[in-house]
Amino acid sequence: MIQVNGIISLIFLVLQVIALGGAGFALFHAARQRQDAFTAVDKLTKPIWLGILAAAFLVLLLFSPVNLLGIIAVIAVCVYLVDVRPRVDDIQRGPRK
Repeated sequence: MIQVNGIISLIFLVLQVIALGGAGFALFHAARQRQDAFTAVDKLTKPIWLGILAAAFLVLLLFSPVNLLGIIAVIAVCVYLVDVRPRVDDIQRGPRK
């Protein structure tokens, strides 16, 4: 007989590890970027993004990513990774030839 609760717990654990990994990567990436790169692409400042991502990391460390706070944290990390990170990387690379 398959233990449904065990499978669900495993799925939640995998989701939490993936979410924590993404938040950690986003926080590490944001910390390594130049401060002026964020304002050059018309995004929030570097300290604000660091605060948002640090708070998201802590929330994901303490709560499940399927909790309301966890979902908000995952959305914040996804916004950084999908919208802010590529633009910050492009501005720091310079014009492509």
